[in-house]
Amino acid sequence: MLDKKFSPERQSAFAARYEAQKIAFGPVVFQCVRYAWKRGMLQALADAGQEGLEVSQMAATGRWTEYALKVVLETCLSAGVVYLQGGRYVLDKAGYCVLTDSITQINIDFTHDVCYEGLFKLEQSLDSETPQGLTTFGNWSTLYQGLSELPAQVKQSWFAFDHFYSDTSFPSILPDVFASAPKRVMDIGANTGKFSCAALAYNPSVELHLVDLGRQLAVAKATLVSAGVADRAHLHPTDLLDAAAPLEPGMDVIWMSQFLSCFSEPAIASILERAAAALGPRGQVLIMDTFWDRQRYDIASYCLINTSPYFTAMASGNSKIYESGDYIRLAQAAGLELLTARDDIGYCHSLLRFAKAETNVV
Repeated sequence: MLDKKFSPERQSAFAARYEAQKIAFGPVVFQCVRYAWKRGMLQALADAGQEGLEVSQMAATGRWTEYALKVVLETCLSAGVVYLQGGRYVLDKAGYCVLTDSITQINIDFTHDVCYEGLFKLEQSLDSETPQGLTTFGNWSTLYQGLSELPAQVKQSWFAFDHFYSDTSFPSILPDVFASAPKRVMDIGANTGKFSCAALAYNPSVELHLVDLGRQLAVAKATLVSAGVADRAHLHPTDLLDAAAPLEPGMDVIWMSQFLSCFSEPAIASILERAAAALGPRGQVLIMDTFWDRQRYDIASYCLINTSPYFTAMASGNSKIYESGDYIRLAQAAGLELLTARDDIGYCHSLLRFAKAETNVV
């Protein structure tokens, strides 16, 4: 486990109080900075360069009132997004990140569109371990059951968030997936079918078995058909929360990417037990996920740790971004032994490779 340090070792009482106020007004700052980005204020300042712009100049364009400009830009000033120079606002480095950095924009959209309203019910969600905030969008027990029915903008932001973290990893992990020359690969939590399509394209002889909820597999099927690889894919509609639901046996590789973090520890234990039972001779379980304890930089750990409340309030009520040791412990209890662990995949992924304890073959 990597030790993470998110603040200076010696923080004065005054500095600590300032940090505490940033927490207190965090939601206010978030909304104002988002407004400045979405409504073009930050772009206008970027276009002006180091000369900056006065509020009156910006208001003269008719795009914003002086009132809106003062309220929003003063908050941006307090957050280090802009700075004042001779009465003119100039875009600062944090503002350039908001304006140009894709992961910052994806995280902002995800937080605003998917999480913001529902997080008001985080307290109730934590107390009940159910996603009370999900009622913002519909009456489902988990977000995954209603994923295909979410409002268009919410769905767009959710998939952009999900795919950014996973898609950056796919190109480099296919050699890992096929290192043991598997003929039958199971993709548990197939989602839209993007990994299955990549695997089928990478190896023309492999047979893919996709496991997910029926409504998600319908989306995955369309992706497979569009890619022209549906003939080597088999769909298995399964509610993985049903501990009695078995998995197709005889698999050479069982693949799970950003999947187990959607579940509680007892559910993960059940899934891993069934995965172990579904392995063929010399079969392996490969788990790729975002573990906050295996990140090289604190910024990645910060983003991952603060994704966990989304799982609480919106997704399932009892899942989170886990430490790698949690998966390893639960896998061992399911009769699986860790063979290898590879970090620094894509943006922030690690890949854990397991086999049945008695097999112990890489």
